[in-house]
Amino acid sequence: QVQLVESGGGLVQAGGSLRLSCAASRNIFSLNPIHWYRQAPGKQREFVATITSGGSTNYADSVKGRFTISGDNAKNTVYLQMNSLKPEDTAVYYCNTMKFGRNYWGQGTQVTVSS
Repeated sequence: QVQLVESGGGLVQAGGSLRLSCAASRNIFSLNPIHWYRQAPGKQREFVATITSGGSTNYADSVKGRFTISGDNAKNTVYLQMNSLKPEDTAVYYCNTMKFGRNYWGQGTQVTVSS
């Protein structure tokens, strides 16, 4: 009953910025919380950021101060603004939420940061 579609990934040089989008099939206020995860080649999927319906946010230490998660209820979309990108940020980025007792994941969007 929940579909999530990520977009906005691409190739960027170190120090650059990207804005990822996660479009949901229902109002994001009902999806609480919503997370961003990422998975680099050969590595396990790791937590990046979380936003609650109340607007509280949480970030992994590796991205704190560089990434910002936000939501637009009118567009049913959660964003991840990524600044000061580093090569180690290279990964497939996924949005995730839990609803009706199960996890929902998007298809992922590739972010590649060159040095």
